[in-house]
Amino acid sequence: MNQNKIIITGGTGFIGSHVAEYFCRQGLNVFCGVRSSSETSFLKTLPVHLIEFDIHNTESLKAAFQGAECVIHTAGLANDWSCCDDFYETNVTGTLNVLKACHHNHINDVIITGSVSSYGEENSLVVKSEESPYKPIYKYFLGNVVPSRMNHYRVSKSLATQEAIKYAETRGMNLTVLEPVWVYGEREFSSGFYEYMKVVKHGTPWMPGSKKNKFHVIYARDLARAYHLTYLKKPAGVNRIIIGNTNRDLMDNIYNMFCKEMCVKKPVNIPRYLIYPFGLLLELMAELFQSVKPPLLTRARVNMLYDNIEYSTAKALRQLGFANEYSLEEGIKNTVNWYKLNRLI
Repeated sequence: MNQNKIIITGGTGFIGSHVAEYFCRQGLNVFCGVRSSSETSFLKTLPVHLIEFDIHNTESLKAAFQGAECVIHTAGLANDWSCCDDFYETNVTGTLNVLKACHHNHINDVIITGSVSSYGEENSLVVKSEESPYKPIYKYFLGNVVPSRMNHYRVSKSLATQEAIKYAETRGMNLTVLEPVWVYGEREFSSGFYEYMKVVKHGTPWMPGSKKNKFHVIYARDLARAYHLTYLKKPAGVNRIIIGNTNRDLMDNIYNMFCKEMCVKKPVNIPRYLIYPFGLLLELMAELFQSVKPPLLTRARVNMLYDNIEYSTAKALRQLGFANEYSLEEGIKNTVNWYKLNRLI
C-alpha cells in the first residue's frame, strides 16, 4: 500500500464516501475525519482510518492533519433549508479552518469541493465555464421580503471559494477547487433524486417538470475519479475545475430513465405557472411557522425543475484528462439498484 497519508473531510457524506471508496480501491492510505455523532457504518466496510475532528475546531484539524501529504475537503452543509449563519459557519469558516490547518502542517496540495451554484443556477441558454462571473443570487419573486434559503447556500459556497483562493494565493499553496454539477448516485439523500424516486414510486400522476430544459449531472463514482485524477496530477497554483458529464441531457430524459429503471410510469409534467404559486405558498408557510424540515416544494425547488442549466467541462478534460466513464443509463441503473437492494424504494 502507498503509505502517503491522505485526509478526507466529510467521509461520511454523500460525495466524501464515494471519494473514500475510490481512493481505497487505488490502494491509497486514507484517513477519514468523523465526528463522535457520525454514522460510520459504510466507512467501516472500507480499509480507512477513522480520526475524530471537527471542521469548526481549527485545533482539532491541526492535530489530525499532522504528517498528511494531501487534504481533500468534501465536508459542508449542502441543503436548501438551513439558516444563513449555519451555511456561513460550515461552508466558509469551516473551509478556511481546513486551509489554516493545512498551512500549519506544511501541506501544500489541497483539494476542496466548490459548487457550480457560484456561477448561478438561473435559467440560461449560455453554457457557463470557470471564466463566468460569480452570480450566486437567484432573483425569486418576493425575494427581498422572504429570502430564499437556497440562495444562502449558493452565497456560502461562492464565498468559500473566493476566500479559499485568496488564502491559498497569499501563501503559495496548490489549491484545486472541484466544482461538481448536480450529483446523483448511491447513498444520496439530499440532492433531490432520492426524493424524486420516493414520490414516483408511490404512483403520483403529476409532477413539476418540462420537456425543454437541459440539466447537467454527474454520477458520484465518476466524480470520485475526478478527485483521484486531481490528486495524481497535483495541479500547480490555484485552479477551479467544473466536473460534469460531457453531454448535457434534457431533465425529462433523465427522469424518464429513472422511472424506466424503477418500472414505474413517469408522471405527467405540470406547467410552471400552475405549480409555482403552490411552491411559494408552502415556502411562506414553512417560514412563518419556522419549520425545521423543508416543505415539499419551494421557489428554488420549482424553478430547478424548469430552468436550463449547463456548464462547460472542457477544462476538466484539458487539465485533468477527465471525462465521465459511466453513461447516464449505467449510472442510473446502478443508483436505482442500490436503493432497491437497501429497500429504500
